[in-house]
Amino acid sequence: MKNIMLKIIGKQLSKNGSKEVVELITEGKYYSKGDATYLIYRETELSGVQGCTTTLKITDDSINMKRFGAASSEIKFEKGKRFNTHYNTPYGNIEMEVLTKKIENGINKKDATGFLNIEYDISLQGLIEGKNNLNIEIMNKTKN
Repeated sequence: MKNIMLKIIGKQLSKNGSKEVVELITEGKYYSKGDATYLIYRETELSGVQGCTTTLKITDDSINMKRFGAASSEIKFEKGKRFNTHYNTPYGNIEMEVLTKKIENGINKKDATGFLNIEYDISLQGLIEGKNNLNIEIMNKTKN
């Protein structure tokens, strides 16, 4: 397991045209097991889910995101596929649907650097809909 730095930029564009951008730089862990790469990091107040731990399992054609803590969830990103799940919050469960539009995996496994880019549509209980982009840059901590 390698210590890394992650730069995470999340962009949300709602149906009504409002845009929100969240940028987070945090320490994380990187490791490979079998044909999968894993990224693990703790969320902060900026992401809105402070105290949660997020694990990304990355394979050639999909990314599975699991969040553990006060707000837990699991989302599977696979291009062109819909994924229905629940977002568990301290205030109750919210139904969530994700449709992945694009996945770019630019991870260099040799030196634990690179990037992920995910574009997806999201619907929360059918009430809030939007287009999202999640960009994660992996920086090898020993080089920074």
